[in-house]
Amino acid sequence: MQLSDFDYPLPEALIAQRPLQDRAASRMLVLYRNEQRWEDRLFREFPQFLRAGDCLVLNDTRVFPSRLYGRRAGIRALRVGRKNPARKQHLTGRVEVFLLHPSREDPCVWEALVRPGRKMYIGERVRFDEELEAEVIARGEFGQRTIRFRYGGDLYKKFGEIGHVPLPPYIKRPDEPPDRERYQTVFAAHTGSVAAPTAGLHFTGEVLGQCRAAGAEIAYLTLHVGLGTFQPIHTQVVEEHRLDPELFEITKENAHTMRAARRLVAVGTTSVRTLESAMLAGGLTASHGETGLYIYPGFCFQATGALLTNFHLPRSSLLLLVCAFAGRELVLEAYRHAAAARYRFYSYGDCMLVL
Repeated sequence: MQLSDFDYPLPEALIAQRPLQDRAASRMLVLYRNEQRWEDRLFREFPQFLRAGDCLVLNDTRVFPSRLYGRRAGIRALRVGRKNPARKQHLTGRVEVFLLHPSREDPCVWEALVRPGRKMYIGERVRFDEELEAEVIARGEFGQRTIRFRYGGDLYKKFGEIGHVPLPPYIKRPDEPPDRERYQTVFAAHTGSVAAPTAGLHFTGEVLGQCRAAGAEIAYLTLHVGLGTFQPIHTQVVEEHRLDPELFEITKENAHTMRAARRLVAVGTTSVRTLESAMLAGGLTASHGETGLYIYPGFCFQATGALLTNFHLPRSSLLLLVCAFAGRELVLEAYRHAAAARYRFYSYGDCMLVL
């Protein structure tokens, strides 16, 4: 398959730059796969589509302030005779470090996206404030770097003090204090994501209560959103792309709730990937590990019965997943309708329910 087959036009004005004042006030486009049709609804009506025996599956990961800004602080001493192009660079200037995930072996070592990437060589140091400094210890593609922090305290606490909310690049404004609460689901519990599982942003405590009242159970899983979820596809052939692995966990209690359900209603593509990864590994049981599951048309879904999701970027792995679940033609026709009907797109935008 060609990546160009998963494109659609979108006016920039439809990309939501701020959340609605009321989380649950979004519009909701409902797709009926079997009937090959859709209808315009409101997210507040979502509980009406649930029934006894359903299980609503939510990703309870918590976003941390993973975008850091610092200044170049020079190069560590090099071995005699070793050359490094950074010697010729001007060793000052602003640096953006977008944290991805820590090393399992050393919590001070992180994978990150660094800008300006081409100018950050091995040995380069970045100073964020008087206490926190990091050094580039390895280089990867597309601006990816491995860095080691020098800090004696709690890194996550420090990130909370100096870091910025990792709003995606299509939101053309700096993060603001309200984003710390709004770019977070109301059920977020386990810190580790560098992007929100955005389908969950629509829920309030009241809506969750209505879902239970409709007869649905609620179960949680954790997938810490990282590069695998939002990295661009750099190949023109769909099948040649690979996702970076991300950490996930399903507890014994939640796995039991899921197994007992007649239908699993996954909230977000991250929930889908976690559920389907578990099934491929042997079933919905207590599990934890990494998944790099890449879902595109032709994939056989074993767990997901329905999907609530936001609208996704053209040519993205997230859009490919939705097309795999609902069919490329139906999804792209629905996206064109959503654009014509002035739906709000992407992270802070409206949503789609696929039945």
